[in-house]
Amino acid sequence: MIRSILTICIGNICRSPMAEALLASELPNCVVQSAGVGALVGQQADPLARELMQMKGLDIEHHRARQLLRSHCMSADLLLVMDLEQKRYVERFSPWSRGRIFRLGEFDNFDVRDPFGRGRAEFVIALDSIEQGVRAWAAKIATSNGWNKESETRKPLCHE
Repeated sequence: MIRSILTICIGNICRSPMAEALLASELPNCVVQSAGVGALVGQQADPLARELMQMKGLDIEHHRARQLLRSHCMSADLLLVMDLEQKRYVERFSPWSRGRIFRLGEFDNFDVRDPFGRGRAEFVIALDSIEQGVRAWAAKIATSNGWNKESETRKPLCHE
């Protein structure tokens, strides 16, 4: 059963905070956190990420970037990275986490491109990819845990 999810990108100010917020809204009984392999420690989420999340009704104003630690990898049931290069990095960084590390775009075989410093259009493209990945993972987790949004009698996705 998935109880905790860690989303991972590079700086932890664009992609992983957006993925964290979207996953947390889809999986309210899960602990969802994020980190970066080269985090801009202590920085807020990028202004464009904050704006796009606000447009979705999600608040990431209080997000602060944090560096990926081995303890994060060990404690998460599922680690979701944005691209294949990050997957390889995390597998080397935390080899005992293998089998729990996947790309956010795993099911549709895509990477989420880094929009940092590339303008609004790239952020929108990244967010579209993140939403696609979040929908696929939420559905997979729901199916594997016997839960669906339409069911009146449902089992929790994550530990309550």
